[in-house]
Amino acid sequence: MAWHDMTVAELATQLKRKEVSAVALATHFLDRLHGNPHNAFLDIQPDATLAQARRCDEKIAQGLAGPLEGVPIAHKDIFVTQGFATTAGSRMLKAYQSPFDATVVTRLRQAGMVTLGKLNCDEFAMGSANENSAYGPVTNPWDVQRIPGGSSGGSAAAVAARLTPAATGTDTGGSIRQPSAFCGITGIKPTYGRASRHGMVAFASSLDQAGPMARSAEDCALLLTAMCGPDPDRDSTSLNVASEDFSTQLALPAGDKPLAQAGKGGQPLRIGVPAQWRGQGLQPDILHAMTQALSQCESLGAEVVEVSLPHAPLSIPVYYIVCAAEASSNLSRFDGVKFGHRASSYADLTDMYLRTRGEGFGDEVKRRIMIGSYVLSHGYYDAYYLQAQKIRRMIADDFQAAFTQCDVIAGPVAPSTAWRLGDNANDPLAHYLADIYTLPASLAGLPCMSLPVGLGDMGMPVGLQLIGNYLQETPLLNLAHRFQQVTQHHLAKPEGV
Repeated sequence: MAWHDMTVAELATQLKRKEVSAVALATHFLDRLHGNPHNAFLDIQPDATLAQARRCDEKIAQGLAGPLEGVPIAHKDIFVTQGFATTAGSRMLKAYQSPFDATVVTRLRQAGMVTLGKLNCDEFAMGSANENSAYGPVTNPWDVQRIPGGSSGGSAAAVAARLTPAATGTDTGGSIRQPSAFCGITGIKPTYGRASRHGMVAFASSLDQAGPMARSAEDCALLLTAMCGPDPDRDSTSLNVASEDFSTQLALPAGDKPLAQAGKGGQPLRIGVPAQWRGQGLQPDILHAMTQALSQCESLGAEVVEVSLPHAPLSIPVYYIVCAAEASSNLSRFDGVKFGHRASSYADLTDMYLRTRGEGFGDEVKRRIMIGSYVLSHGYYDAYYLQAQKIRRMIADDFQAAFTQCDVIAGPVAPSTAWRLGDNANDPLAHYLADIYTLPASLAGLPCMSLPVGLGDMGMPVGLQLIGNYLQETPLLNLAHRFQQVTQHHLAKPEGV
C-alpha cells in the first residue's frame, strides 16, 4: 500500500517500527503537492517541512518519539504558524507571517506531527463552498467541477485527494462537518472550549472551534487527543477540563451487536433522529443514505428513536445575526494601522480606513460586517441581537430535552451533495440555507461530527452527522469507529487519486 493511502494510525505505527523515516514520508507528500492539485494549498515551505521531519527522525532514534511523531499534517490557513504565511484566505493578510504558533499547531507539533503547509479556506472562514477565498476556489477531488464545501474546503479536499493524511479545520456553523461530508472524509468538532482558540484568526468568537479532519474516526480520535486541553493563560473560553485520550476509549463491548450495551447503564445505544430533519428540502439520495446507515447501526444493536428539536428551523436567522455581529467586532482590528494590508494612497486617516478595508475584504466579508454592524447599532440591538441570543438558548435547551430520550443524535449534514462551482455565486441566501442541519449544534456548543455513509445519485459523497451532549465526544467516536469497522464507505476515494 502506498504511503498516501495509509491512515494516520497506520503511518504512526510504521514510523514507530522504523519501517519508514519521517523525512521519506515528508518528501513523498511534498512530491504529491507539485502543481498544487485542487488549489488546496496556499503556502508550502519544503525546507521548513523537511527540517521538522529530520528532528522527528532524531527523536525516534533516541526513543523520545511522541504519539504521532513524524506523521504529516496540513493546517487550515486560519491558524497562525511560524515559518508559513497566514492569510485567512484574505487579501487583507496577504503574505502575513506570524511570530508565534496557534496553540492547536503547537500541541500537534509537540505530539510529533510535521507541517506540510497551509490550506485554502473561505476568507476569514466565512462561506459554505470555499468560493470566497481571495486566492481562488478549491475544487472537489470527486468532481473538479464541484465545490468541496466550506469554509474548511482546502482541508477536506487535501485529505480526500491523499495530499495529506490529516488536516486541521475550524467549525463555526458547520465548516468541518459540511466539507467532510462533501469530500467523503471524517471530521469532528469538539465541545466548544475543548480546543484552544488562541492563534485562530477570529470570525465569531462564541462559535469558532478547532477540530481534526482525516479519513477515519480512529484517526480523528488520535488527533483530537493531541489538540484538546485547557489553555487558561491564552484563551479565556478554554474549558478547564483535563485532556482525554480519545483513542484508547475506542474499545467497544465484544460480540456481534456491540452497540447493544453501549448506551447509558449498559442499555442499547439510543440514536435520536429529529423529526424536523426529515424535511427542509432534504434530497432523496441523502435521506436514502442516512436511512441505510441508521439501519446498519440497528443491526449492530443500537435503537433508533424519534426526537424533537422544535426551534431548530430558527437556527439560520439566529446564526447569521450572531456570527455577523461578532464578525463585525472581530474584524475591526484590520484597519491598515497595526498589521496587514494598507491602501497605497489616501487623503487622511478616515480615507485610509475606508480604502484599506474596501480593498482588503471580499464581498462576503463586507456583507457580514455590514449586517453585524446593523444588528448591533442603537435601536436594533434589542430587536435583533438580543432576540437571537434568547432563541439560541432555546435551541440549546431543545437539545438537552432530546438527550433525555437518546444518547446520540443523528441526521443529515446538508440537504444535498456538493453543488457545481458558481451555481449559487449570486445567491448568498442559498449558501446560508445549506447550513440548516449543522447550525443548531454549533449554536448550542455541542460536539458533532460527520462520517461518510455512501454516494448520492451523482456519485458524490454523503455524510451522516452525529451530535453528542457536552463533553461526550467519546460516544460519537465510538459509534463512528464501530460503523467504519463493518462498512467500507470511509475507504472510498476519488477516481485517479
